[in-house]
Amino acid sequence: MCNKTLEQTLVLIKPDALKNSLTGYVLSQLSEFHSGLHFAGLKVVRVTRILAEEHYAEHRGKVFYPALLDHIMGKIHYPEEAGKRRVIAIVYQGPNAVGKARKIAGPTDPRDARQEEPGCIRSLGTVVPLLNAEGEVIGERMDNLVHASATDEEAEREIKLWFKPSDIPPLMQAFPVRQNEEHFYYRDGSLSTTHQPGRVCILAPGDPVWESDLNALNLIREGSASSCSLETVVAKYLLAETDDGS
Repeated sequence: MCNKTLEQTLVLIKPDALKNSLTGYVLSQLSEFHSGLHFAGLKVVRVTRILAEEHYAEHRGKVFYPALLDHIMGKIHYPEEAGKRRVIAIVYQGPNAVGKARKIAGPTDPRDARQEEPGCIRSLGTVVPLLNAEGEVIGERMDNLVHASATDEEAEREIKLWFKPSDIPPLMQAFPVRQNEEHFYYRDGSLSTTHQPGRVCILAPGDPVWESDLNALNLIREGSASSCSLETVVAKYLLAETDDGS
């Protein structure tokens, strides 16, 4: 974390928790009374495919990857109700934020959670077998109710992915922020500083932006190697956009 006095972590209340009316339970377990953590940011997000893919980038190519995307996008639990597909994203702040949230969430696998940490949030989750076209089990999908960042480094990446600086009060921003001075447009995996029909403006002059995002955009524009992909940078700015895969 850049500001050691502002320890933060990301928690996502997933569609399975929302579907089963467990939002209040999750919030109560993570409340300041129980955890010593408090909100630095909170938003209801309709998860686009680009955001889902960036959040689960480390799992690309794995057998359960498509199911992960459909799960976090709400397509599994709300197959006929697109208007209810959402995730509650929360930035929690306080001493040992990552460790405390992970402890309250419990082990990733709900079966392990029930064995090792009975009473934790994920102990109420389920494991669903994944089948191929022939009906054979090829993997598992874990409906474990919440996501919680695993490390400080992961928390920084995920907070910057799900939240813009303007989503978090200035005194609670743990990472450097700069004011953008030009237009940036995005379409179909390409970046531009000039407008053309069909391009989406992701940043305008005067917008606050994570310093690392702005550095990445400038490197990408120059054709230089960047520490993260263009999609990683723009995913948070396209939350209101829709596409055929969302």
